[in-house]
Amino acid sequence: MFEAEFIGLQNIAQTRSITVPNPIVCGKTENQAFLVLEYIEFGTASKASERHLGEQLAALHQIPHAYFGWHRDNTIGSTAQINTPSDNWVNFWRDNRLAFQLNLAANHGYGGQLQRLGERLCCDLAVFFSDHYVQPSLLHGDLWAGNAAANTQGQPVIFDPACYYGDREADIAMTGLFGGFSQDFYASYNQAWPLNDGYSVRKKLYNLYHILNHLNLFGGGYLKQAEHIMAQLIAEMS
Repeated sequence: MFEAEFIGLQNIAQTRSITVPNPIVCGKTENQAFLVLEYIEFGTASKASERHLGEQLAALHQIPHAYFGWHRDNTIGSTAQINTPSDNWVNFWRDNRLAFQLNLAANHGYGGQLQRLGERLCCDLAVFFSDHYVQPSLLHGDLWAGNAAANTQGQPVIFDPACYYGDREADIAMTGLFGGFSQDFYASYNQAWPLNDGYSVRKKLYNLYHILNHLNLFGGGYLKQAEHIMAQLIAEMS
């Protein structure tokens, strides 16, 4: 887990687009693992820092890559995140994100309606991408408000990534899942690189992955939410 985070921070830092804590060393002792990062003192986020975050995240996303996925698997929370490289985004999202989480859920005893909806959704996933070109972009991968801050100079900092190359909309969607990002952030991002038509629907598709992961990590409180999102997405197919 720590090795993947170490490499993810290096990958983001190498783009020179947005500040991350410099990873110093990671390793293992006899019964513990460790990761040492640069210490960055946090300040208070402001309208300016939120605007900078939007601009800099867009700059990160605008750097293209040759494939979807990553050179290795990593984790999302404590769940394995499968990053087998692919040149087909729909197949990647279906197999390595939704189907993987649905299989975990089945192993945890969540069958029935969840699995029926999941199978129906995965069968026709391509319909959500008929007019949407997806560039492989380096993603933070777990960009909720707890993984972003501002330093004492007012510059944004992101950390605790779960990196892979994918649709930039997946990062933006997650920023809205639990809240905490201002309209200044979204306006700045959209000014730098406007989101495509259909994002409001694909946002649900991308956040479904995280809801399913929370179901697998924390239990049945997320079951109805996952089923509701899938039912909404299936309704959009018709």
